[in-house]
Amino acid sequence: MIAYRLHFHDANLHAVEIGRSGKLGEVRCFDSLFGLQVHGENIRLQKNLGGGTLFDIGIYCINAARYLFRDEPTEVVGLTANNGEKRFSEVDEMTGAILRFPQERLAIFTCSFGSAGIGYYSLVGTKGNLRLENAYEYRGDSKCIVTIKGRQTEKVFKAGDQFASELIYFSDCIMNDRAPEPSGREGLADVRVINAIYESARIRRSAQIQPVRKETRPEPEMEIKRPPVKNAAPV
Repeated sequence: MIAYRLHFHDANLHAVEIGRSGKLGEVRCFDSLFGLQVHGENIRLQKNLGGGTLFDIGIYCINAARYLFRDEPTEVVGLTANNGEKRFSEVDEMTGAILRFPQERLAIFTCSFGSAGIGYYSLVGTKGNLRLENAYEYRGDSKCIVTIKGRQTEKVFKAGDQFASELIYFSDCIMNDRAPEPSGREGLADVRVINAIYESARIRRSAQIQPVRKETRPEPEMEIKRPPVKNAAPV
Protein backbone atom coordinates (compact mmCIF):
# COMPACT_ATOMS: atom_id res chain seq x y z
CA MET A 1 0.00 0.00 0.00
CA ILE A 2 1.10 3.56 -0.76
CA ALA A 3 0.51 5.90 2.20
CA TYR A 4 -1.90 8.32 0.50
CA ARG A 5 -3.67 9.67 3.59
CA LEU A 6 -5.98 11.93 1.55
CA HIS A 7 -7.70 8.88 0.06
CA PHE A 8 -9.44 8.54 3.45
CA HIS A 9 -9.88 12.26 4.16
CA ASP A 10 -13.51 13.38 4.44
CA ALA A 11 -13.02 16.71 2.65
CA ASN A 12 -11.30 15.17 -0.36
CA LEU A 13 -13.80 12.32 -0.56
CA HIS A 14 -16.61 14.88 -0.45
CA ALA A 15 -15.03 16.58 -3.47
CA VAL A 16 -14.81 13.19 -5.22
CA GLU A 17 -18.51 12.59 -4.56
CA ILE A 18 -19.53 16.04 -5.84
CA GLY A 19 -17.37 15.65 -8.94
CA ARG A 20 -18.79 12.28 -9.97
CA SER A 21 -22.40 13.12 -9.01
CA GLY A 22 -23.00 15.21 -12.13
CA LYS A 23 -23.91 18.29 -10.08
CA LEU A 24 -21.03 20.22 -11.68
CA GLY A 25 -22.05 19.03 -15.11
CA GLU A 26 -19.33 17.64 -17.36
CA VAL A 27 -16.07 18.09 -15.45
CA ARG A 28 -13.66 19.97 -17.68
CA CYS A 29 -10.68 21.39 -15.79
CA PHE A 30 -8.69 21.27 -12.56
CA ASP A 31 -6.27 23.80 -11.13
CA SER A 32 -4.22 23.84 -7.95
CA LEU A 33 -1.50 25.67 -6.03
CA PHE A 34 0.57 24.07 -3.28
CA GLY A 35 3.44 26.06 -1.82
CA LEU A 36 5.42 26.83 1.31
CA GLN A 37 8.68 28.39 2.43
CA VAL A 38 11.46 25.83 3.01
CA HIS A 39 14.64 26.95 4.76
CA GLY A 40 17.66 25.60 6.62
CA GLU A 41 18.81 21.99 6.81
CA ASN A 42 15.50 20.63 5.57
CA ILE A 43 15.82 17.38 3.59
CA ARG A 44 13.34 18.84 1.11
CA LEU A 45 16.23 20.93 -0.21
CA GLN A 46 18.46 17.89 -0.78
CA LYS A 47 17.69 16.23 -4.10
CA ASN A 48 18.77 12.73 -3.07
CA LEU A 49 16.68 12.83 0.12
CA GLY A 50 13.62 14.99 -0.49
CA GLY A 51 13.40 14.69 -4.25
CA GLY A 52 12.43 18.28 -5.02
CA THR A 53 9.10 20.06 -5.32
CA LEU A 54 7.31 17.52 -7.52
CA PHE A 55 8.18 14.39 -5.58
CA ASP A 56 7.51 16.08 -2.24
CA ILE A 57 4.41 18.24 -2.72
CA GLY A 58 3.54 18.37 -6.43
CA ILE A 59 2.55 14.71 -6.23
CA TYR A 60 -0.46 15.76 -4.12
CA CYS A 61 -1.73 17.96 -6.96
CA ILE A 62 -1.16 15.21 -9.53
CA ASN A 63 -2.89 12.62 -7.39
CA ALA A 64 -5.86 14.91 -6.75
CA ALA A 65 -6.33 15.60 -10.46
CA ARG A 66 -6.25 11.88 -11.16
CA TYR A 67 -8.79 10.90 -8.52
CA LEU A 68 -11.12 13.81 -9.33
CA PHE A 69 -11.06 13.13 -13.08
CA ARG A 70 -11.01 9.37 -12.32
CA ASP A 71 -8.66 8.88 -15.22
CA GLU A 72 -4.99 9.01 -16.23
CA PRO A 73 -3.21 11.85 -18.08
CA THR A 74 -1.68 11.09 -21.46
CA GLU A 75 0.41 14.19 -22.21
CA VAL A 76 2.11 16.93 -20.21
CA VAL A 77 3.86 20.27 -20.58
CA GLY A 78 6.13 21.06 -17.64
CA LEU A 79 8.27 24.01 -16.55
CA THR A 80 10.66 24.53 -13.66
CA ALA A 81 11.77 27.84 -12.17
CA ASN A 82 14.60 28.84 -9.85
CA ASN A 83 15.33 32.31 -8.50
CA GLY A 84 18.97 31.41 -7.89
CA GLU A 85 18.92 31.38 -4.09
CA LYS A 86 21.54 29.13 -2.51
CA ARG A 87 18.88 26.99 -0.80
CA PHE A 88 17.64 25.94 -4.24
CA SER A 89 21.04 24.82 -5.53
CA GLU A 90 19.98 21.13 -5.64
CA VAL A 91 16.24 21.30 -6.24
CA ASP A 92 13.85 23.37 -8.31
CA GLU A 93 12.28 26.27 -6.44
CA MET A 94 9.03 25.93 -8.36
CA THR A 95 7.48 23.55 -10.88
CA GLY A 96 4.32 23.92 -12.94
CA ALA A 97 2.55 21.66 -15.40
CA ILE A 98 -0.43 21.25 -17.69
CA LEU A 99 -1.76 17.70 -17.92
CA ARG A 100 -3.99 16.53 -20.76
CA PHE A 101 -6.56 13.91 -19.79
CA PRO A 102 -8.84 11.82 -22.02
CA GLN A 103 -12.00 13.59 -23.23
CA GLU A 104 -9.90 16.75 -23.76
CA ARG A 105 -9.76 17.73 -20.10
CA LEU A 106 -6.92 19.77 -18.61
CA ALA A 107 -5.32 19.92 -15.17
CA ILE A 108 -3.01 22.80 -14.28
CA PHE A 109 -0.92 23.15 -11.12
CA THR A 110 2.10 24.87 -9.60
CA CYS A 111 4.06 23.75 -6.55
CA SER A 112 6.74 25.79 -4.78
CA PHE A 113 9.27 25.73 -1.94
CA GLY A 114 9.65 29.52 -2.10
CA SER A 115 6.11 30.85 -1.80
CA ALA A 116 3.76 31.88 0.96
CA GLY A 117 1.88 28.93 2.39
CA ILE A 118 -1.01 27.89 0.13
CA GLY A 119 -2.77 24.64 -0.71
CA TYR A 120 -6.04 24.46 -2.63
CA TYR A 121 -7.59 22.90 -5.70
CA SER A 122 -10.54 23.77 -7.92
CA LEU A 123 -12.63 21.48 -10.10
CA VAL A 124 -14.70 23.14 -12.82
CA GLY A 125 -17.56 21.64 -14.77
CA THR A 126 -20.06 22.88 -17.34
CA LYS A 127 -22.66 23.71 -14.66
CA GLY A 128 -20.60 24.61 -11.60
CA ASN A 129 -17.33 24.40 -9.71
CA LEU A 130 -15.89 23.47 -6.35
CA ARG A 131 -12.88 24.75 -4.46
CA LEU A 132 -11.25 22.88 -1.59
CA GLU A 133 -9.17 25.06 0.70
CA ASN A 134 -6.46 23.51 2.86
CA ALA A 135 -6.69 20.55 0.51
CA TYR A 136 -3.38 18.84 1.23
CA GLU A 137 -2.21 19.56 4.77
CA TYR A 138 -2.74 17.23 7.72
CA ARG A 139 -3.33 20.10 10.17
CA GLY A 140 -6.28 22.46 10.39
CA ASP A 141 -9.81 22.48 9.03
CA SER A 142 -10.66 22.20 5.33
CA LYS A 143 -13.42 24.09 3.56
CA CYS A 144 -15.21 23.01 0.38
CA ILE A 145 -17.01 25.77 -1.53
CA VAL A 146 -19.41 24.58 -4.23
CA THR A 147 -21.00 26.98 -6.73
CA ILE A 148 -23.75 25.70 -9.03
CA LYS A 149 -25.68 28.06 -11.29
CA GLY A 150 -24.71 31.03 -9.13
CA ARG A 151 -25.72 29.45 -5.83
CA GLN A 152 -22.85 28.95 -3.40
CA THR A 153 -22.67 26.53 -0.48
CA GLU A 154 -19.84 25.93 1.98
CA LYS A 155 -18.99 22.93 4.11
CA VAL A 156 -16.25 22.90 6.75
CA PHE A 157 -14.45 19.68 7.66
CA LYS A 158 -12.85 19.65 11.08
CA ALA A 159 -9.26 18.48 11.42
CA GLY A 160 -8.62 14.84 12.27
CA ASP A 161 -5.76 12.38 12.58
CA GLN A 162 -5.17 11.49 8.92
CA PHE A 163 -2.31 9.12 9.73
CA ALA A 164 -4.52 7.05 12.01
CA SER A 165 -7.05 6.69 9.17
CA GLU A 166 -4.58 5.20 6.70
CA LEU A 167 -3.10 2.86 9.33
CA ILE A 168 -6.56 1.59 10.28
CA TYR A 169 -7.33 0.96 6.62
CA PHE A 170 -4.01 -0.79 6.01
CA SER A 171 -4.47 -2.99 9.07
CA ASP A 172 -7.95 -3.97 7.92
CA CYS A 173 -6.57 -4.96 4.50
CA ILE A 174 -4.00 -7.20 6.19
CA MET A 175 -6.46 -8.83 8.57
CA ASN A 176 -9.02 -9.47 5.81
CA ASP A 177 -6.54 -10.37 3.05
CA ARG A 178 -7.81 -7.52 0.89
CA ALA A 179 -5.84 -5.57 -1.72
CA PRO A 180 -5.60 -1.87 -0.72
CA GLU A 181 -6.98 0.80 -3.03
CA PRO A 182 -3.83 2.96 -3.02
CA SER A 183 -1.65 0.06 -4.12
CA GLY A 184 1.82 0.23 -5.59
CA ARG A 185 0.25 0.91 -8.98
CA GLU A 186 -1.10 4.20 -7.60
CA GLY A 187 2.43 5.30 -6.76
CA LEU A 188 3.70 4.09 -10.13
CA ALA A 189 1.06 6.16 -11.92
CA ASP A 190 2.12 9.36 -10.13
CA VAL A 191 5.85 8.73 -10.65
CA ARG A 192 5.32 8.26 -14.39
CA VAL A 193 3.60 11.65 -14.51
CA ILE A 194 6.40 13.29 -12.50
CA ASN A 195 9.08 11.83 -14.75
CA ALA A 196 7.20 13.08 -17.83
CA ILE A 197 6.90 16.58 -16.33
CA TYR A 198 10.65 16.78 -15.74
CA GLU A 199 11.31 15.37 -19.20
CA SER A 200 9.05 18.01 -20.75
CA ALA A 201 10.86 20.75 -18.83
CA ARG A 202 14.18 19.38 -20.07
CA ILE A 203 13.27 19.09 -23.76
CA ARG A 204 11.08 22.23 -23.72
CA ARG A 205 8.08 20.64 -25.39
CA SER A 206 5.23 18.34 -24.43
CA ALA A 207 5.98 14.78 -23.32
CA GLN A 208 3.81 11.71 -23.62
CA ILE A 209 2.83 9.66 -20.57
CA GLN A 210 2.38 5.91 -20.61
CA PRO A 211 -0.71 5.59 -18.39
CA VAL A 212 -0.88 2.96 -15.67
CA ARG A 213 -4.07 0.96 -15.88
CA LYS A 214 -6.14 1.67 -12.78
CA GLU A 215 -9.34 -0.15 -11.86
CA THR A 216 -9.83 1.41 -8.41
CA ARG A 217 -10.11 4.99 -7.19
CA PRO A 218 -10.79 6.63 -3.82
CA GLU A 219 -14.47 6.21 -2.95
CA PRO A 220 -16.58 8.12 -0.36
CA GLU A 221 -17.10 4.82 1.46
CA MET A 222 -13.39 4.80 2.33
CA GLU A 223 -13.74 7.72 4.74
CA ILE A 224 -12.19 7.07 8.16
CA LYS A 225 -12.26 9.86 10.72
CA ARG A 226 -10.36 9.94 13.99
CA PRO A 227 -9.91 12.87 16.42
CA PRO A 228 -6.79 15.02 15.97
CA VAL A 229 -3.77 14.06 18.04
CA LYS A 230 -3.30 15.99 21.25
CA ASN A 231 0.12 17.26 22.28
CA ALA A 232 1.75 14.70 24.54
CA ALA A 233 2.90 15.76 27.99
CA PRO A 234 6.70 16.11 28.26
CA VAL A 235 8.48 13.17 29.87
